[in-house]
Parts: sequence; C-alpha cells; structure tokens
Amino acid sequence: MAIRTQQSISGFIATDPQLTVTDRGEARFYARFGQENFHREEDGSFTKLEPTFHNLVMYRATAERAFERFAKGDSFVAEGYAHEYSYERDGQSLSGEEFVAKKIGHDTARTRYDVDRTPRNSQTREAATRDQERAFDPPVSRPTTSAPVLGR
Repeated sequence: MAIRTQQSISGFIATDPQLTVTDRGEARFYARFGQENFHREEDGSFTKLEPTFHNLVMYRATAERAFERFAKGDSFVAEGYAHEYSYERDGQSLSGEEFVAKKIGHDTARTRYDVDRTPRNSQTREAATRDQERAFDPPVSRPTTSAPVLGR
C-alpha cells in the first residue's frame, strides 16, 4: 500500500490568532504565519533572509483546539493544502493564497511542552482509569450445565 501524503508547512504564528464563525456556523481560526528563509553561500554557510508571511486558516473543532493552544510566537508544523482564492473589494478584483491546516501541532524541535494523554472525551482521568480496569476484568465463570459437549 502506498504512503498517503499531504502538503505540509512549518513556521511561527506571527499575529494573535483570531477565532470567528463562518456563515455556516463553523468555527474558523485565522492567523498570519511567518517562515524563516536562508540562502546557502558557496562556502557552505547560510545567510538569514527576511521571513515571508502568509495566511493560515483552520475550521471546525481543529480551529477551536488550535485557538486554545496557540499564541503569537509559537512554532508549528501543519498538514493540509494551499488554497488560492479571489474576491472583490471596492470594485477591485483581488486574489490571495492561504494554507488550510487539517492538522497542526507545536514544532518539537523548537518547543518545550508536556503531553496530556487523558482521553479527549468528558471523562476525568480517574473515571477513564476505572473504565480501563473494568475492561480487563476476567470473565465471570458460568455454572456448568449437564448438556452434552459437541465434538466428543
């Protein structure tokens, strides 16, 4: 089976994220993000260039979670796709490009953090632990019957 791939980007959140609601009532995350750029010199060294800035958007539950977890300055890695769009403003036709992230996470090479592995549903950690323990209880033994055993 072939490896499924998607476009990805990495960068840093350059503006304070915004959470709005679309016309269809869906959450929409928006922020400008920056990407650092470097030029490799003939001697093998690198010269840092000016960063470039682009639009980052997410929708629905991903947007809500990202808004809770990301702030200006955070480094990230995201999976999704580039989307070109056009619109009219004051009689002028304008166009742009945005990256629509379907998944996003902090860049582990540049971010220190703790991982909370508690299930995402409404249960507390203790309730989840109890449920897991119950799931592995041995089966209750059944009383034997006097019915004949098949195959003997």
